[in-house]
Amino acid sequence: MPEIVEKMTRICNTAVHAAQEENRRKGIPNVYVLNGTIVWQLPDGSVTTKRPDALLAPTPNDAAGRPSI
Repeated sequence: MPEIVEKMTRICNTAVHAAQEENRRKGIPNVYVLNGTIVWQLPDGSVTTKRPDALLAPTPNDAAGRPSI
């Protein structure tokens, strides 16, 4: 692998890890795709395939205040 690609990969990995840690500190779930399935890692470290309620915003078309997924 060319040296520039290795350097850019290290820089990107460092940035991603910093963003993930910042999300944990702020109580924001991290989202990933594993084997084609969307999963969320909650701030407590648990992993779920159910979208966390904190990420569901009310919509004017939904009486329950939740978007249809």
